[in-house]
Amino acid sequence: MTPQNMLMPIEILLVEDNQADVRLTQEALKEEKLHINLSVVNDGVEALAFLRREGRYASVLRPDIVLLDLNLPRKDGREVLEEIKNDPNLMAMPVVVLTTSDAEKDILESYELHANCYIVKPLDLNQFSKVVKSIEEFWLTIVKLPLKQGS
Repeated sequence: MTPQNMLMPIEILLVEDNQADVRLTQEALKEEKLHINLSVVNDGVEALAFLRREGRYASVLRPDIVLLDLNLPRKDGREVLEEIKNDPNLMAMPVVVLTTSDAEKDILESYELHANCYIVKPLDLNQFSKVVKSIEEFWLTIVKLPLKQGS
């Protein structure tokens, strides 16, 4: 990232219905030095409303990256991923699938739907924290993200 981008908070949308995983992600991100705004929604319908800035999400900032669980209520993560990647206003937004499923069909389908990467959540708490920190390090300090469109 350029020094100018480092001044701006990094916006992350976590789409996760498991409150324990939400708390673990929040704690792991808090320990780092980057200025991060983490928004959380608990289902796929809310995720798309947030990303499209509809209804109560009309004034939110667009995320720089989405952390997406696959197994969600109301609209599952596969459907959310497909809609993101088929929407010209959202398709460039990086989506990291972060899920408990290690099923080959889920991995393949996620990549076919243009997930930027697929990570299986470890069950061990320390490993989970390491995974979140690795995501943060790679996606927020190494990778050059596109400028936000329509923020």
